[in-house]
Parts: sequence; structure tokens; C-alpha cells
Amino acid sequence: MLDKGALFHNDMTIKTKGDSLIMNTVTIVLQDAPYGNEKVWNALRLTQALLTTETKVRIFLYADSVTAAKKGQNPPKGFYNIGEMLKELAGRGVEVRSCLTCTSARGLVQDDFVEGVVVGKTLDLARWVAEGGQVMTF
Repeated sequence: MLDKGALFHNDMTIKTKGDSLIMNTVTIVLQDAPYGNEKVWNALRLTQALLTTETKVRIFLYADSVTAAKKGQNPPKGFYNIGEMLKELAGRGVEVRSCLTCTSARGLVQDDFVEGVVVGKTLDLARWVAEGGQVMTF
């Protein structure tokens, strides 16, 4: 049986509710294009790091960041591939949603996205925020 107080793991507080652990949750909101600066890349690297601390991570793509999930990206050799990074993170359990309005405005549809990315709505993000946890915007 778990202690009803807070447990500590790697300097992070993990809350308990009854006998079950409540995993720390971080929602990351991206807004910039994937290759114009390094904000998206850094957010995805942070996501990778958070997963090693047993943190649940969710990513919401707004504005030009919806293009980060586009299939078939071909960055120069030696450069990171944001689409492949998102696909890998989704495969590791990260929920990734793209704003429907932003997606449509850029002429994209669900089939244009890498596996694991779902076209959603701002309502999805609102629910994530209402559920609690930390919210970070890049």
C-alpha cells in the first residue's frame, strides 16, 4: 500500500491518490514553424528528457507549428527531422494534437501528418489544461 502523502523521485513530487500514483503531467504548446528557429526542436528534446522522468507529456500544435507534423520532411543531412521526432515521441505514448483551424488554414489534412499525430481542436487543449499539471508554451 502506498503512503497517502507525496512521494519523491529524482527531485520531482509524484502525487498519490489513494493507492495509485498520479503521474506528473506536462502539456507543451508549440506555435512556431519547425525550422525557423530552435523552439520546436528544444521543446521536443525537453519532451524526450521528461519521458525519462516518468512524466506524462502532451503536445498541442498551434499556428505554423502544425507543419512540424507533416510527413516527408527532408532536412539537410546532419540536421534534425522534426516530423520523425514527433512520430517517435507519439510512439512512446506522447499525445500529439494539431489545431484543426490552423491545420486547415495551411491546406493540411490528417493524412498529411506523421503517424501518431491527430488533428484536434482547441477544446482538446482546454481539457488538458483543466485536468491540471504544468503547461509550457514554446
